[in-house]
Order: sequence, then structure tokens, then C-alpha cells
Amino acid sequence: MANLNSPVGRTVDVARRAGYSVQQVRNLERDGVLPPADRSPGGHRLYREIHARSALAYRALAAGVGPVEAKRIIRAVHAGEQARALAMIDAAHAGLHTERVDLELARQAAEAIATEPITEVRGSDAMSIAELATALGVRTSTLRHWDAEGLVVPGRSAASGGARRYSPEQVRDARIVHQLRQAGYRIEQVRKVVPEFRQHSTQVREALTAREAAITARSLALLDGAAALRELLPS
Repeated sequence: MANLNSPVGRTVDVARRAGYSVQQVRNLERDGVLPPADRSPGGHRLYREIHARSALAYRALAAGVGPVEAKRIIRAVHAGEQARALAMIDAAHAGLHTERVDLELARQAAEAIATEPITEVRGSDAMSIAELATALGVRTSTLRHWDAEGLVVPGRSAASGGARRYSPEQVRDARIVHQLRQAGYRIEQVRKVVPEFRQHSTQVREALTAREAAITARSLALLDGAAALRELLPS
């Protein structure tokens, strides 16, 4: 098996191996993702195995954590800062775990409000705070608390001295919050998942499935990147 100092060849050879264009390989060297290449007497770049493996590691890591963070990790490796590079990999895994936890929370929330219609709101659904409280069977102080917590923030009616006025969309949000609170969700949990329902409406479940697929793809890419990165680290 080739070691890190084994010759690979020209820029085009690294490009073919890593699936990049020649210019992209040059850009990666410029950005510190690849160590500076050796030069031939005629001034041509001469790459070694470390360059090809660095490009492959970056490609996988960029799919897992994004190009900016991937560059930071690879640069740390080339700078001999192994502990910092590993800490960034650990943080990336932890971030994906948090996303999975939040995803499951949102999925459970979708089930919790399955019986509550969240679409087809009408203009006539706009309500005062007293009307909405009556419709939900809660106190007006509860709605004021949700307002203070940023869960359901109504507009204010200038004609009524700044009284709260809930638009159809805000009435829908209040119904969602009410269902989640009845299902036992804490305020901080509700705050995390309500945006999902605002953004995707009737496509919530499809959106959550797509999000899970994206997280899985990033997790697999991170595993591939970590394996490729291991080849650049000292034993």
C-alpha cells in the first residue's frame, strides 16, 4: 500500500482520483486543504499520496459538515493539531445526534396533533385574545404567556388600543401549541418543533422524512470522512 509520500503525479491525476476538476484541486491547495505541492524543474506541480488522500477526506467531510468546517478540520491535521481536529469531528457527531433528537421530537409532535386540523384557515378565523381563549378552553393568561415565550405572537390592533389580534395563521399556531402542551410537551420543546409546522404545513411528515434522509446522508459522509482522515493522522 502506498505511503503518504508515494508519488501520485500531476494535478490532473489528483483531480481524477478525487473526483474534482484541475482548478478545484489548485483551489484546495490554495486554501490549505492540500499541503503545498512539490515542483518539477519546469515548475509543474508534483503531488504525493498525502495530497490525494487529503482531497478525498475533504470531499467526504464537506458532505458531512459543510465545506467551511471541513477545511478547518483538514488544516488542523496538516498543522499537526490532531487533538483539535478530533474535537471538531466529535462536535460534528454530537451536532448530528442533536438533530436526530430534535427530529424525533418533531415526529412525535406530528402524531400528537394528528387530530388537529392545521390548514384551511379562513380570514374569519381572526380572533381577539378572549375569543381564542374560549375556543381553546384556556385562560387568556395562558395566551399571554405563550406570547411572552415567543410561541404565538399576535398582532396588535391600533383601532382597539393595541389589543392582541390573532390572524388565521396565529390561530392555527395556537391550536398546535395547545395540542402539544396537552400532550405533555414543555415550553422549550414546543419552541423547537412549532417552526416545522409553520414551514411545511400539510407536508410535515414528508418534510420530516426528507430531513431524516438528509441527516443519514451527512452521518454516512462524516463516517467516510473520518475514515479517510484517519489515514492522514500518525499512528
